[in-house]
Amino acid sequence: MTMKVERYTFDAVIVGAGGAGLRAALTLAEAGLRTAVLTKVFPTRSHTVAAQGGVAASLGNSTPDHWHWHMYDTVKGSDWLGDQDAIEFMCRKANEVVIELEHFGMPFDRTDDGRIYQRPFGGHSMNYGEAPVMRSCAAADRTGHAMLHTLYQRNVRAKTQFFVEWMALDLIRNSEGDVLGVTALEMESGNVAIFHGRATIFATGGAGRIYASSTNAFINTGDGLGMAARAGIPLEDMEFWQFHPTGVAGAGVLITEGVRGEGGVLRNCHGERFMERYAPNLKDLASRDVVARAMVTEINEGRGCGPNKDYVWLDLTHLPPETILKRLPGIREIALQFAGVDPIQAPIPVVPTVHYQMGGIPTNYRAQVVVPKGEDLEVPVAGFYAAGECACASVHGANRLGTNSLLDLLVFGKTAGEEVVKEVRSGTLPLKPLPKDAADQSLARLARLEQATSGERVPEVLRDLQQTMQKHAGVFRFAKLLKEGVEKILAIEERVQRTFIEDRSRVWNTARIEALELENMIEVAKATMISAEARRESRGAHVRDDCPDTPEFPNGRNDRDWLKHTLWYREGNRLRYKPVHLQPLSPETEPIAPAKRTY
Repeated sequence: MTMKVERYTFDAVIVGAGGAGLRAALTLAEAGLRTAVLTKVFPTRSHTVAAQGGVAASLGNSTPDHWHWHMYDTVKGSDWLGDQDAIEFMCRKANEVVIELEHFGMPFDRTDDGRIYQRPFGGHSMNYGEAPVMRSCAAADRTGHAMLHTLYQRNVRAKTQFFVEWMALDLIRNSEGDVLGVTALEMESGNVAIFHGRATIFATGGAGRIYASSTNAFINTGDGLGMAARAGIPLEDMEFWQFHPTGVAGAGVLITEGVRGEGGVLRNCHGERFMERYAPNLKDLASRDVVARAMVTEINEGRGCGPNKDYVWLDLTHLPPETILKRLPGIREIALQFAGVDPIQAPIPVVPTVHYQMGGIPTNYRAQVVVPKGEDLEVPVAGFYAAGECACASVHGANRLGTNSLLDLLVFGKTAGEEVVKEVRSGTLPLKPLPKDAADQSLARLARLEQATSGERVPEVLRDLQQTMQKHAGVFRFAKLLKEGVEKILAIEERVQRTFIEDRSRVWNTARIEALELENMIEVAKATMISAEARRESRGAHVRDDCPDTPEFPNGRNDRDWLKHTLWYREGNRLRYKPVHLQPLSPETEPIAPAKRTY
């Protein structure tokens, strides 16, 4: 493919303009580094805008709280697969980054005495699980929207340079394995460019669109994960996908956990508040995986609601209308538009819907991308950082607590920026020369699409991929279905390589973007299905029917054989494993020992 490839040079290249990307960019731009941010959509349309319920911080504005209680809840929520050094780092940093955001102008809701309003949220407790705690700092039910606009405005002030409607294509690495930037496609013109930098930060978000029913935006196609996998970087813990308990039945649109934090309850067709049977202490505010499985169990055992008994009710009708109008105005709007009900007067039909990937590109607590070297050593990939949902620090382990996602992107977005500033100023991140073949891989991928005149249609392959993931790697997982799922996904991979674009004259660039996104999604799907089939235990969001609750393995979790992170390599679909960091960051911090997970 003959094409002139432009070259742009920056100190730092950030891919993604959601919360993590904007927080990293702000640190870099304010430090005076030349910073480029590539984004498929206008920054304030990034998926962070959809976050509703809040951001976790142990401010203690409404109930007593402590960062170590937050750390305990996060480790417990992760089903002990989270790295305790990274979790301690995040929970200790929480108050700092939230108050900093407040000073940036974030319009948090307020208590009567003017402090940041906090609400209860699933899995968050005081005094190590004794009672619910008010920890989620909220801006009504539009917290992500407020955060994204606040961070974007600060970046405009800092003169961050945005490349809007550019899609990153591939990582550029030299023979030593250092990351030197990315190739990218301008979506409107189809022009290809190299973005050359001292540091590259991935903040590309999740890949929830690999499932048929998802709360994720259509842009969430795992682009960062696909690029990393093609460049030889492993993907960590991709078997763990969170199904949010409350998506609108038939639409998948998210109903925030904040509804239950404000007092909403789940009911079956008998009107019974069934979570009391599954989580007697925290009830409707148990961890997300626990609530999602309880809902599916109610439906599977015939206690679902509606003509097909395929959903349950989320009931707010007992709440004062003024509470709903003040604290949950967006949720009322969603219920009216997507479910046709006014939650002031009638319950909302809800089902679990895929929401968040716990796995991603492996990083340490300093947001450096790390790869194994030998048995126990991990080494950073020079010039490469990741933050937010595309990264796996791992602060979420096998199951993320609600409101820790916005905290994750604030803490590790800021940390990635600080690490780059420090290394650029110390001279340890020089601008390294590009290899002569820097753009060849991307040009070859584009040439294949341009030259193919027959084969598989992208929408049909995508539909089959999504339906395969939904059926074979859902809320409950079965050994036979997982094995079949691996075979089906590998067959779909072959079809992806035969895709072509039909009507080039009318939708050439749009269709080309969708074909390129599909190439990223298949990498994520392979990593997920192969990792899930191999993990022979139940832990967090990964629950297998052949690994039930026993005295030796509580909740089906096998710490003897499986207390370890999965690493999936694209070459040969190879798996290897690495230990979980069970030792906290500070010597004085007590480790949180594995125990049976109950709520």
